[in-house]
Amino acid sequence: MKHSEKNTAATENYLGTDSPFRVVLRLAIPSMLAQFVNVLYSIVDRIYIGHMEGVGTTALAGVGICGPLVTLISSFGTWVGLGGAPALSIKMGEKDLAGAKKILSNGMLLLAVLSVLLTAAVFAFRAPLLRLFGAGGDSAGYALEYLSWYAAGTVFAVITTGLNAYIVGQGHGKAGMATVCIGAVANIALDPVFIYGLDMGVAGAALATVLSQALSALFTVLFLVSRKAEVRLSLGGYDKKIMLRILGLGLSPFLIIATDSVMLLALNAVLRNYGGERADELISAATIMLSFMQIVTLPLGGISGGTQPALSYNYGANNPTRVRQCEKAVLGMCLVYTVILFLIARFAAGGVVSVFTTDPALKTESIRFIHIYTLMIIPLAFQYALVDGLTALGIAPVAVSLSMFRKLVLMLTLTLVLPRFFGAEAAFWAEPVSDLVGSAVSTAVFFALINKILKKRDLAVRRQKAEAEMTEKMKGKLG
Repeated sequence: MKHSEKNTAATENYLGTDSPFRVVLRLAIPSMLAQFVNVLYSIVDRIYIGHMEGVGTTALAGVGICGPLVTLISSFGTWVGLGGAPALSIKMGEKDLAGAKKILSNGMLLLAVLSVLLTAAVFAFRAPLLRLFGAGGDSAGYALEYLSWYAAGTVFAVITTGLNAYIVGQGHGKAGMATVCIGAVANIALDPVFIYGLDMGVAGAALATVLSQALSALFTVLFLVSRKAEVRLSLGGYDKKIMLRILGLGLSPFLIIATDSVMLLALNAVLRNYGGERADELISAATIMLSFMQIVTLPLGGISGGTQPALSYNYGANNPTRVRQCEKAVLGMCLVYTVILFLIARFAAGGVVSVFTTDPALKTESIRFIHIYTLMIIPLAFQYALVDGLTALGIAPVAVSLSMFRKLVLMLTLTLVLPRFFGAEAAFWAEPVSDLVGSAVSTAVFFALINKILKKRDLAVRRQKAEAEMTEKMKGKLG
């Protein structure tokens, strides 16, 4: 038996025949743990910077302002990764490895082009972008310094995020976790060297992150050209239709993350405009609070996004029963996770905040903001599991609409309006209200559509089989 056939059989046994709960667990645990490590990756800079002697609070505000831009840069990798990975998994479920290979090669080309365009855009517009995202006062210089160094590694951030989705999409959850762990461990080790040892401060934190992302990017490329990958990375086979399909399917997760950046932009701007003399202090507290929220949302997205191959593969194989069972398992895991994090937010937020700062006033404000922001994270489990479920089934327009309703229609409006009447801190209440209402709407829409989606797929497959059988009969008669 050829190597590719062995790998295909192994993948079929894993995604197509193991118990749905076991399949979901095998995908979810590595993906969730990877995102836990990714949280460390993204906040370790803030931890070290927050403890810089004399300037910690101000420097932390500057790096916090860069946070939305850093997230926005990575979201372009997510766009191509989570747009192509479900399509790749569906092709694998259909036993079309040649089609899956074309999706991967087209995704790689998109990642390369986006990396070049983003690098040029960030360098050209970094100063006005930072002002737009709330940079001002003493923190502005730190923000510009951090972003200038970080922008040099844009290609590594985009390639790592994008290609890792294709690794997980083939069922290699542990390899996907390794991608993140390599970068995170390197970043944790390099940060104190560059920040304190070489006395580079904020610039050192950014440089450590860039080098760490370069290591992760190298790992993803090497894995996808190795024999461990069922669908290997190659050049050629470029197709405009495939690229447009990737961008269409990935639009929902991209907009979820990109609009997170818009929300942070709005939050920082509101705190700057309405916070008065306390603006930098409020932004610092918000930075700590948002770091805690990453502990909620990144692993939660790891569960709902990392398990998409289980849904996509079985959808491609036209096994609606397994699709439903896998979705139930995903939702159950998301609920368990959000309940645990809700309890941590209520009773252990102080310990998390202490990692970032020893300032009593800043600690008090950060804890209070965490309590507000996490009020409705349990309903958020439905939002993540069901919207990502629709994306996995290729129903991108509905997933995008639900994401935009929660983020832009609800949350952005409330973030901008509430402070006008109740002061700067009222902006923090936009999150729990949006989480509750948005999750309720997404749940209703999902259960109204899921049976229709699966029946439509079944009819399409039956029609294809009937046409294939008719073609074979005609060939037989002609022969």
